[in-house]
Amino acid sequence: MAQENKDNAGFSLPDPSAPAAPAAPDAVSAPEAGTATTGFETQPAAALAAENTGSRDLLIGGAILLVLFIVFFLAKNAYANGLVAKKLPPNKANASAWWLFIFLASAATGVVLAGVNASRFMAPVIVGPIAVVALASLVLTFTASRK
Repeated sequence: MAQENKDNAGFSLPDPSAPAAPAAPDAVSAPEAGTATTGFETQPAAALAAENTGSRDLLIGGAILLVLFIVFFLAKNAYANGLVAKKLPPNKANASAWWLFIFLASAATGVVLAGVNASRFMAPVIVGPIAVVALASLVLTFTASRK
């Protein structure tokens, strides 16, 4: 749709077939008058927002993890009591329940970290150990509950 009437002072969208105009530099990245530029580029604000994790996000993630750990502890006790009711010795049932707690806690930690800032916390250096602990504890949950 071509813009025929230029007298309208209201908001109008640019023509989609027209080439995009270069964006104006931010006030933060524009050099001040009388200063020399060094050739380093500054990152756009959107890239910084994706990389930085605010303390508020970490606090919310920590609170969610705390609530989940309490729920997982109650589930651990219920699982151990269920295994004892199936005639498993209490020490084996308790060990299996603790492995279940470690599995649930590590899986929840990975999910919460992904929710807080996936671009920062989903690096192989962080995900790898969490996944190894989760898989090992899942295997030990079932091997510890054998008679």
